[in-house]
Amino acid sequence: MCAPPTVWRLLILEDLQSYPVKLQEVASAGEPLNPEVIERVRAAWNITIRDGFGQTENVLLLGNFPGQTVKPGAVGRPSPGHDVVLLDPEGNESDDGEIAVRCAPRPSSLMMGYLNDTEHTEKCFAGGYYRTGDVAHCDADGYYTYVGRADDVFKSSDYRLSPFELESALIEHNCVAEAAVVPSPDPIRWHVPKAFITLKPDLQPSSDMAREIFKFIRGRLAPYKRIRRIEFSELPKTISGKIRRVQLRGIELKARPDRRPGEYWEEDFPDL
Repeated sequence: MCAPPTVWRLLILEDLQSYPVKLQEVASAGEPLNPEVIERVRAAWNITIRDGFGQTENVLLLGNFPGQTVKPGAVGRPSPGHDVVLLDPEGNESDDGEIAVRCAPRPSSLMMGYLNDTEHTEKCFAGGYYRTGDVAHCDADGYYTYVGRADDVFKSSDYRLSPFELESALIEHNCVAEAAVVPSPDPIRWHVPKAFITLKPDLQPSSDMAREIFKFIRGRLAPYKRIRRIEFSELPKTISGKIRRVQLRGIELKARPDRRPGEYWEEDFPDL
């Protein structure tokens, strides 16, 4: 069985133990899967979801394959036939950076280029690598942990923050169904993390709910990573169910005189 993250996020809102399953393996594809989702499914069905990373431009580049120990939160190791590395901003191989594939030799699974888009093709195939535009970390055991799209990662007070890491912490809260974190302009820190949050069914946004989430996240994240602003809303998505963070970034960066309904800032709660 293979399902996208959107399906898994909806499934864990149900009483999974009430659904008898006869599955040997399950996998997730489309977006990285939050560790909280993996743990809830494992606790209910005694099955570990095998996450991975791939693109339309190629096939599965990183995966948690059968027979391989699954590290919670990691998208696994390189798939056979793919020499995967991480490139830092200067183009050097590193333990942290953009996911890339060495093209000497070129994998047969990799596309030749983008149709009628020479400029984009040359940008992605540069220096003997195919660059995915996604950022990850590789640990000492060779497991890759997804950080996010290069466009989604941002700096706050000169710290580099991964929206995926912050979102994973947020959905551990019992009231949070989905969350998307984007940078919000701030006169002191340049940007601060802001979370657009969808609550679980039958729960209503409120000042008390915002205070509870701010309090909860303080116990999950280091001070420089803390969510500083919250807005309760539905999340825009693509036709395949992926959250459109680019749309949320555009909304947040647009100048406005007042806050929107359902928006709360950490400084609204001096008692925290």
